[in-house]
Amino acid sequence: MSKKVLVAMSGGVDSSVAALLLKEQGYEVIGAHMKLWDYVEVGGDIYKDGRCCTIDSITDCRFVCDAIGAPFYVLNMSQKFKETVIENFVSEYRQGRTPNPCIRCNTEVKWYEFLHKAEEIGCDYIATGHYSYIEKKDDGRFMIRKGKDTTRDQSYVLWGLTQDALAKTLMPLGGLLKSEVREMALRYNLHTAHKAESREICFVADDNYRRFLTEYEEKQGRSFASGDIVHEDGTVLGQHKGTAFYTIGQRKGLGIAYPTPLYVQKIDPETNRVIVGDNDALYKDELIAQRINWVSIKPPQKEFDAEVKIRYLHRPARARMTPLSENRLHIKFAEKQRAITPGQSVVFYNKDILLGGGLIEG
Repeated sequence: MSKKVLVAMSGGVDSSVAALLLKEQGYEVIGAHMKLWDYVEVGGDIYKDGRCCTIDSITDCRFVCDAIGAPFYVLNMSQKFKETVIENFVSEYRQGRTPNPCIRCNTEVKWYEFLHKAEEIGCDYIATGHYSYIEKKDDGRFMIRKGKDTTRDQSYVLWGLTQDALAKTLMPLGGLLKSEVREMALRYNLHTAHKAESREICFVADDNYRRFLTEYEEKQGRSFASGDIVHEDGTVLGQHKGTAFYTIGQRKGLGIAYPTPLYVQKIDPETNRVIVGDNDALYKDELIAQRINWVSIKPPQKEFDAEVKIRYLHRPARARMTPLSENRLHIKFAEKQRAITPGQSVVFYNKDILLGGGLIEG
């Protein structure tokens, strides 16, 4: 009997081809689109957006499933997504941190709620269109490797996955280039073959997170208080409209005059201040990571070296890793890194193997 797999379909070309490949490999494929949010909740312009959770995206998924002969369902996970992803997103900005909601969504929604739904309907696996590999080591532990297409590798956003989740997950695009995925979609005349992709936050439809935060908080009867923009030497240079609207390393949009360029150095929600200074002050050589999840290896007991990314598009940097506890880590870089940002994910590798990740403390 064929193994049954529930494929997470966004309405884009990647998840469409993932479903196609699994069908060709002999799996019994079921397509499912996770309805994560509504425009009435998040705002933005529905007519200028084509990403997930729109009627168009759901329709595109249905066309693809019809073409490959797979049943298709829409799963309403909007309440769970709001509670675990959107509320966390707003809360993190309020506390002076810069979150990555995609990582929280992967861990709490796509690899928890979605996997639970798959098990409920008797599926053996779930599958996604991520450009990464899952492999089983000789010792039985599952590991994640970077995808073949280094311009599309998505292992960075997968550091929160557990061994139980990896054991039940398929990622058929790991060995393909994006161009090959497009060609395959065209060859099979899939409805999504020409569809543009988006790397922005899915629920911030217009990519304006400041607009989103303002409107979302207004609906909750809350607002952001203005406060001082302060130079590192203590001089008040101007006013901000809310600490949530700033992030470490930001230069544009500060609305202050100064003889030399200034950049956000620190966000202090307790004193409601945004501290600015010179670019050189943004370079630091260490950080503390918390909420560590070890993916491809067991929690290490001794110091070791790794290649570390402090944001999605960051070039990996060599660093010494010192465990402080099973869930906390001191990271010392060989060279200083610019704009180490509290709340962002820090992810560590051994060549192409994802060792684990955590959140930058601050």
